[in-house]
Amino acid sequence: MKTEKEKMLAGEMYDPLDKQLSEERLQARLLIKELNDSREDQTEERSRILKALIPHAGPGLWLQPPFYCDYGSNMVIGEKVFFNFNCVVLDVMQVRIGSRTLFGPNVQIYTATHPLDYQVRASGVEYAKPVSIGEDVWVGGSAVICPGVSIGDRTVIGAGSVVTRAIPADVFAAGNPCRVIRHLLEHA
Repeated sequence: MKTEKEKMLAGEMYDPLDKQLSEERLQARLLIKELNDSREDQTEERSRILKALIPHAGPGLWLQPPFYCDYGSNMVIGEKVFFNFNCVVLDVMQVRIGSRTLFGPNVQIYTATHPLDYQVRASGVEYAKPVSIGEDVWVGGSAVICPGVSIGDRTVIGAGSVVTRAIPADVFAAGNPCRVIRHLLEHA
């Protein structure tokens, strides 16, 4: 029989109040508090916290506190990724972020979702869908990336957008719901 964590990571309905999951979220919250309480000049301390919170991050990860996530361990982050102030990543399932990707302030990335049937939702179970964001992407401030979304390499997402479906590479996309506005030219 699968554990609730195994169900969660497989995208199946699971109980988020499971003891193991609750303990793992608590550990993440304690690390997040340390990170958010740290000073800009405490680079070694921040590095230690980030390695514990997000063990699958490449070098050069820069999180501008405050920052929030559910687990941290379900994020796979490339090199030189930047999160501006007040970003939230609900990493119930895997969140993949390519190298050199930039997030404006208040960006929210959600993998967690809930059943549409109110009776199932009332039982307390939930599920998740993975999010994948390519390399060299720029996500403007206050954008929301919904569960199951993928964003292609080198794409720019306009500020305030709500991304509800896949966005291809090399485009500028914006709006609610987010849609492709134009294709970006390649640099020679």
